[in-house]
Amino acid sequence: MIAIKRLDSRDAGFAARFDALLAFEGAQDARIEQAVTGILAAVKARGDAAVVEYTNRFDRLAVSGMAALEVSRDELVAALESLPPAARAALETAAGRIRDFHERQRQESWTYTETDGTLLGQMVTPLDRVGLYVPGGKAAYPSSVLMNALPARIAGVKELIMAVPTPDGERNPLVLAAAALAGVDRVFAIGGAQAIAALAYGTETVPRVDKIVGPGNAYVACAKRRVFGVVGIDMVAGPSEILVLTDGSTDPDWLAMDLFSQAEHDELAQGILVTPDAACLDRVAASLEKLLPAQPRRETIRAALENRGALILVRDMEEAIAIANRVAPEHLEISLREPDPWVEKIRHAGAIFIGPYTSESLGDYCAGPNHVLPTSGSARFSSPLGVYDFQKRTSLIRASRAGAQRLGETAAILADGEGLPAHAQSARYRLGK
Repeated sequence: MIAIKRLDSRDAGFAARFDALLAFEGAQDARIEQAVTGILAAVKARGDAAVVEYTNRFDRLAVSGMAALEVSRDELVAALESLPPAARAALETAAGRIRDFHERQRQESWTYTETDGTLLGQMVTPLDRVGLYVPGGKAAYPSSVLMNALPARIAGVKELIMAVPTPDGERNPLVLAAAALAGVDRVFAIGGAQAIAALAYGTETVPRVDKIVGPGNAYVACAKRRVFGVVGIDMVAGPSEILVLTDGSTDPDWLAMDLFSQAEHDELAQGILVTPDAACLDRVAASLEKLLPAQPRRETIRAALENRGALILVRDMEEAIAIANRVAPEHLEISLREPDPWVEKIRHAGAIFIGPYTSESLGDYCAGPNHVLPTSGSARFSSPLGVYDFQKRTSLIRASRAGAQRLGETAAILADGEGLPAHAQSARYRLGK
């Protein structure tokens, strides 16, 4: 049996049990912090040599230099051309849909001119160079290549540098093919904190980037947190999560598999189902038991659902929506017979999957919106990865002679109030000139 928790919002201890279910300590433990600190310092000091040393140790390789760890453009193209027709078509379909969606996110520069001739505006420019981290340990993620690289290309980023670990030297052809399809400029077969360090600080071979995007394990997350400020980062991602709201009208096998879809990522992933229909919980529990034995990753699924999963009975859909907003989940499925009236009540979610036919897996691969989403409740204040993460905004101010007169004394008075006389005098110098 799967010992998944059953909660009832009408129980006296529900609030405490629910808070305990959501609790996740995002801080790294001392062992990880210490290891990452050492790796970052070594790569910063010794460059390529340290990257090779750590890559050999952690990925069980025996290479003598960085040349063996850089994947050539010819190898990328060969990987794309060697794919079976169905796999290539799926990759190209996904890329096309992701590209179409993200094209609509591109921001443009703008200006306006006031009546005295003063010009104000905003100039939007792309980042020069971005590092893409693609996980490669427990599974390979060609979808992550597309989701990170294509928005960056649409934004106008000049150079894309990808790092992907290849344990035991196995290079996944789908990942390399995705890099070729997305136009990644250089690919390095390195991972972990050493890859983050190489991208952040630069080495003799790996160019220093301006921003690092893409998920990874606890060591990668810790390293990204530590190099933030030296470079930009997209987010520090926690374990994957899904919250399913249902009125009991959806096939319980579908709902069970939707929970499995996140639980199979790792043992810390979270899958929660919420419904006002008690019989639905029983049907889903039965489907979980029935379907689990056939899952190749069943032990990971079992551990995740027993550790952090739950089936929750609520009074009504209003309470279910309140719980969804409290969780602010990475993935939110609204699997209802009539979902539309409830969507507008959601304030916090990374992505919303509307209706029973919209499985979360569509969003992971080919619907179009980005699958790099805020986790651990951070959807309360952050958004999915997009083109805007690879563009920056610069303010434009051009004061006319009349504008300097109109604004100068206002600036000077405020500067005097802040005790900054040079600021005030700088503005007053231009008065009456």
